[in-house]
Amino acid sequence: MKGIILAGGAGTRLLPLTKVVSKQLLAIYDKPMIYYPLSILMEAGIKDILIITTEECEPQFKFLLGDGSIFGINISYTIQPAPEGLAQAFILGEKFLNGEPGVMVLGDNIFYGQNIPDLIQKAMWDADHGEATIFGYKVRDPERFGVAEFDKNNQVISIEEKPKNPKSNYAITGLYCYPKDVPEKAKALKPSARNELEITDLNNVYLQEKRLNFIPLNDHSTWFDTGTFESLYDASSFIRTMQQHQNIIIGCPEVAALKNKWIDVENFIKLCYDKGNNSYREYLLSMIGE
Repeated sequence: MKGIILAGGAGTRLLPLTKVVSKQLLAIYDKPMIYYPLSILMEAGIKDILIITTEECEPQFKFLLGDGSIFGINISYTIQPAPEGLAQAFILGEKFLNGEPGVMVLGDNIFYGQNIPDLIQKAMWDADHGEATIFGYKVRDPERFGVAEFDKNNQVISIEEKPKNPKSNYAITGLYCYPKDVPEKAKALKPSARNELEITDLNNVYLQEKRLNFIPLNDHSTWFDTGTFESLYDASSFIRTMQQHQNIIIGCPEVAALKNKWIDVENFIKLCYDKGNNSYREYLLSMIGE
């Protein structure tokens, strides 16, 4: 199973912050935003990851993450020439997927919950058997998102993009798992009125073929779509509160790599000291009793 992080887009809703840096490199409390989706893939056991970004921002990601070897993983890159829809990621990533299923997470989405890696692994198993999976989260403003509609048996019967009159409060999050035929499905889509290949259209294809699973994230999970100034602030506040009150660290690829035994303690310590003298390094060192 392979992973894709979509980190393109112009980030216009966050100007002037995104005038000089990629949105997915903005700080969410003590880490670059992309650390969070990267870590959730790593925690699910995914080692081969493709970052799709813009030509201008690719050097920034490479400077931060390199080829992933510092975390014991493999990171490659490809360019999205123009923001032409989320489903375009599977066309751009077709060569990377090379006939395998794939998990895609949006680079500005933050997930927190102890069971989320297990849910992704379940979705990966289903993808190996030809089924797609989307993840839902109950929100107060579903009109901002793709929204699932359910029948009386709580089965998804439709998905509507940014509806004026939402048929439920379950937004579709930026985490998706698809079987190996997803590039072909994406290439068969027709552009929407805004000239984009919509992820909702792709999901509806699998829904019509009765190959779409829906997993609701429970009350013990948290999801942020950090596309606005308010959500950036809310996500940073949440991460700060959780880390300080529970003495944990969220969205940390160094820790994910160590727990998965993809790096040894010696390399982990080296990563710690590369972080400078601060609370981030102190927490990392505390993981190994230093």
